[in-house]
Amino acid sequence: MSSPAVYLEGSARKYALAAAKAEGEGNYESAITNLRKAVELLEDLVKNYPDHPMAMIYRRLIGQYKRKLEDLERKRMEPASGGDDEVYVVENKEEAPPFVMREKPSITFNDIAGLEEAKEAIREVIIYPVKRPDLFPLGWHRGVLLYGPPGTGKTMLGIAAANEAKAEFLYVDAASIMSKWLGEGEKNVKRLFSYARERASQVPVVVFIDEVDALLGYHSTEIGGEVRVRNQFLKEMDGVLDKMLKVHLYVIAATNKPWKLDEAFLRRFQKRVYVPLPSKEARKELLRKLTEKLRLQNVDLDELAEMLEGYSGSDIRDVVQDAYMITVREVFERGGSGEPRPVSMDDFKRVLEKRKPSVDAALTIRFEEWASRFGAT
Repeated sequence: MSSPAVYLEGSARKYALAAAKAEGEGNYESAITNLRKAVELLEDLVKNYPDHPMAMIYRRLIGQYKRKLEDLERKRMEPASGGDDEVYVVENKEEAPPFVMREKPSITFNDIAGLEEAKEAIREVIIYPVKRPDLFPLGWHRGVLLYGPPGTGKTMLGIAAANEAKAEFLYVDAASIMSKWLGEGEKNVKRLFSYARERASQVPVVVFIDEVDALLGYHSTEIGGEVRVRNQFLKEMDGVLDKMLKVHLYVIAATNKPWKLDEAFLRRFQKRVYVPLPSKEARKELLRKLTEKLRLQNVDLDELAEMLEGYSGSDIRDVVQDAYMITVREVFERGGSGEPRPVSMDDFKRVLEKRKPSVDAALTIRFEEWASRFGAT
């Protein structure tokens, strides 16, 4: 069973993509139904995980989807039109297209437990060239693909990279790019990169594309728009990779399904970094960070980290929250007064009896096999 946070986020994404597809087919009723469900799931996520590192982005998505719902309701009431697709035009070059989220949480590499190899790869591609471009007479890499199981910290790495480089962060999700309400998908891709290039003439820019396989992967059934989006993206990436380009514009893509991406796409990402499940030391460090605001009693973090082998970072966050909730539940069972007792090792053991890892061992093997063929760190 998936971690609740990962499950809610993944389900919301699927509904949003289904809404975009339904809208592209002119089925506004289905688009509205699916997008409402996406909003409900994201609201549940923010409500239950208010301190989640991605909470700011989830709230931004909720606002974006709600505005989209208003647009869909209007379109549903309008008579069918035979005219061209509506296209959003950026009047001011410094105005971000509405499907781009510029906000980023204040996450740095120090906030991310473990993943040292991934951090070092990002430093070499982004941080070092930004700080000392004079050391790169042959230019520098600009594309990073982060792949690995859900809940391992890929998005947090992208945010941290932007913060470490003092860069503007453009977070893009596939549902918004594909949505017909802003014009054809390939026009949205072109608009995204046009805006990013304009901003990169003034400040470093990191474009982060979440779940890139949903946007650019191959699927058993495809419509023409998906093919055009993929081709436009490859064209734009070729422009970004130009060695003569001296601006600091970088593209980080994240995926849980790298095998859905073709080799033409992979070639545009010179760094392909596996973001694995956390090691024991990383699990211990994460537990230390997650429990620093809690009172603990007889909790051996080293032993607990050993017990959490196979759990993702998101899983571990849920385990800690569930263990603490045992003590909160007891407060309400005795009338709601007083403070929770310290969290004990027995609380964690009770949680682990019911909460299993969200990542199947067979999936981990598949990632490792893919990494042995296509990894590039």
